[in-house]
Amino acid sequence: MQAISAPAAVGAGSPSAASTQNAATSAFGLSFDSLLKIILTQLTYQDPLKPMDNFQFVSQLAQFSQIQLGQTTNDRLGTLVSAQGSLQAASLFGRDVDIPSGSATITGTVTAITFDNGDPRITIETADKQTISGLPLSSITQIREGK
Repeated sequence: MQAISAPAAVGAGSPSAASTQNAATSAFGLSFDSLLKIILTQLTYQDPLKPMDNFQFVSQLAQFSQIQLGQTTNDRLGTLVSAQGSLQAASLFGRDVDIPSGSATITGTVTAITFDNGDPRITIETADKQTISGLPLSSITQIREGK
């Protein structure tokens, strides 16, 4: 019987275990528990006269651990990037920013920061007291100290 690859349960008690299991589900089309059941079933019903090579089995376990470690790392990097965007947005509060609008540039002071699915959006107030909301950080072309 051919061996099946799946992520290992290393760090299953960590807060990111649920997100890692969701990543495993989307990557393999099966839940993490289902993959473990397949592996145990494979070991239970393997031919006793031709057992799986120990080196091959240990190699697969190492691959499982590497897959889960990679998924956990991706989850944590995503959290880090989100936190960095939040800090960057917070540092803009009260500053003057320029935002292109067609051939013109709108200048305004950042008055609020909101989050849309974790992505920071800014609200600016222009010199003529107009409020423009929901601007992504990527639209900013220049940042200056507020007046």
